[in-house]
Amino acid sequence: MCDGFAFMDTQLDEKFMAEALKEAEKSANFDEVPVGAVIVKDGKIIARGHNLRERKNDPTAHAEIVAVRKACNKLKSWRLEGCAIYVTIEPCSMCAGTLLWSRVARIVYGAKDPKGGALGSSYNLFEVKNINHHPEITGGVLEEKCSTLMTSFFRSKR
Repeated sequence: MCDGFAFMDTQLDEKFMAEALKEAEKSANFDEVPVGAVIVKDGKIIARGHNLRERKNDPTAHAEIVAVRKACNKLKSWRLEGCAIYVTIEPCSMCAGTLLWSRVARIVYGAKDPKGGALGSSYNLFEVKNINHHPEITGGVLEEKCSTLMTSFFRSKR
């Protein structure tokens, strides 16, 4: 149990990651880096997001940030206590920081990001001493599908 959020089972993790993959495919359709995210509270998706950096000319329009903004609006609170986020790629430092400050209970990601992942691939933001929030982190959910989507996208750019 982490901030009142019970650990989810593998089938549910895969179900929600499949929804995040649908969001990532939306990004790819708009020639955006294919990253998708969904936020879940009480077993239901309350927000969805996909990369919109190119379309919005906004460096902060990562899938996670888009989803967090929608979830906060829906809950009418900046606190996402009791929520889980499912994201296709390991969050970067900006997104991990946002998840820290929004107090999300659980972060579930698909593929690792060795160049910019802030949950262990490059470094782990949550290992920093003196932070006051430590969400549960699960990686590798539908990892191959998430990784293949990203690899295919960048291969098509070369």
